[in-house]
Amino acid sequence: MRAGVFDSGVGGLSVVKSLLEHRIFEDIVYYGDTARVPYGAKDKNTIVGFSLEALEFFKNFDIDILIIACNSVSAYAIEELKAKASIPVVGVIEPGIRALKNKVQDKQKNILIIGTKATIASKKYEIGLREGGYKNLTSLETGLFVPMIEEGIFDENILQACFSYYFKELKNIEVIILACTHFPLIKNKICKYFNGCLSIHSGEAIVEYLLENFKIEKSKKETTLKLFASDNPKKLEQTAAKWLGDFYPKKRK
Repeated sequence: MRAGVFDSGVGGLSVVKSLLEHRIFEDIVYYGDTARVPYGAKDKNTIVGFSLEALEFFKNFDIDILIIACNSVSAYAIEELKAKASIPVVGVIEPGIRALKNKVQDKQKNILIIGTKATIASKKYEIGLREGGYKNLTSLETGLFVPMIEEGIFDENILQACFSYYFKELKNIEVIILACTHFPLIKNKICKYFNGCLSIHSGEAIVEYLLENFKIEKSKKETTLKLFASDNPKKLEQTAAKWLGDFYPKKRK
């Protein structure tokens, strides 16, 4: 089975890593719209337009499913993509909500949702979780993390300054939803800041969702990965080699 994975930049590689770890696809085609990242600061019409352009890109490949590894696109353009596509299109928000429900039965837990401006403004996570009975929800825009991660800035002092800026008023956070596929790259540091809280991120959630909802048999061979970017594809490859580690197919050759 062949999958396409779309993200506004390099953050979707965190989803790709989970897909590679579980070997549920024979081939993965990744496209990052790095020329126009981040989507999270843009309005709905712009996000929808860019997403439909990406769908046209994937028509050049014989893929069986398209995974939207971008919360902002999943929040605003998923229905338009499903309407235009001839293959299944899966976003990350529904799997993220389902993953939290599976892991957190106590509906009184203090849950923090962090994401880009667009994702937080959509209230998609809040609506889905409140419908499931979860009451103590805090949503917070933390868009500054995206360009930092895109640029590979993981300096401890800079991160801690950002955490203090965004999180200083928050108390007793027990669960955190990383509602941006960039954020798993700093997951451990965020969880440490909140005294080891449970985290939910899109890569883990999407694998669980795919295995539950699609007839997917794990690949018996190593997954091939093709990377494409709307700007500076070499940088995307360098980032993939760094972030994916030994799961990056080129490293295994």
